[in-house]
Amino acid sequence: MKKMLIVEDDDLTQNVLSKIFRSDFQIDICESAEEFYQSYSSNRYDIIIMDISLRGSKHGLELTKEIKASVDHGSTPILCLTAHALVKDKKNAIESGIDAFITKPVSNNILKETVASLLKQRSVRKDIDQ
Repeated sequence: MKKMLIVEDDDLTQNVLSKIFRSDFQIDICESAEEFYQSYSSNRYDIIIMDISLRGSKHGLELTKEIKASVDHGSTPILCLTAHALVKDKKNAIESGIDAFITKPVSNNILKETVASLLKQRSVRKDIDQ
């Protein structure tokens, strides 16, 4: 089964995302940068859903930059799901290396389609690289 990491500090959003994806993914959830490092260092994820605002010392875009700079994890697709809806927020997210940007609220169908698309793109890239 594929693995998903949800990096989100809001309990309601954590629960909703878990319900949407639990039939297709093994899901780990963290709500702060510190929890993220614990999960990230000991697991490999097929996809990450990342909020911008998090508890702890760093925000989601800082974590995204670190992931994308990593030799081992840089190809992991990251979906930014956030309430930060300004144009500058999207620009900053894209500059950090986010693969897709969606603002809350979002329909379950759009969320599922975006995750499927990111996973398909990753699969195609892996095939090309081999």
